[in-house]
Amino acid sequence: MKNKVKVLMVCMGNICRSPTADGVMTALVKQKGLEGKIEVDSAGTHAYHVGEMSDSRSRAKAKERGVDLDYIRARKVTQSDFENFDYVLAMDEDNYQILLDACPEKYKSRVNKFLSYAKNLQNNVPDPYYGGANGFDNVFDLVKEGCDYLFRDIEKHHL
Repeated sequence: MKNKVKVLMVCMGNICRSPTADGVMTALVKQKGLEGKIEVDSAGTHAYHVGEMSDSRSRAKAKERGVDLDYIRARKVTQSDFENFDYVLAMDEDNYQILLDACPEKYKSRVNKFLSYAKNLQNNVPDPYYGGANGFDNVFDLVKEGCDYLFRDIEKHHL
């Protein structure tokens, strides 16, 4: 068994949804004392915001809920991500399809939708970028629940 389970959260620009999922999952991993066993990162399918901090609204909502996103900088998914991460998780259908199209055949089983582990939730985490504050609250709630389900899946299959 390998040292760490590696999880990559992916949305379009890597400034709203995927960094929120990265921060929430990282906080959960720390809370459980499993930093040495689970590694979390995030990326975007597009290079719109490479090097930038997460959207200020995402950071504010996360901070209100005790989650730090300030350390995260946007980056674009690379080909090596498909090999290096055990879970490559898209926030929605569009980004899922982009990932599948870019992914080498032998790693396609690693690509999934983030909310596929949460059977009682909708299929996509909606992009809050052009919406109001409620959209960021909704994203945080979906991501929090999604991370709880994902963590249980990792625990069941890897720990």
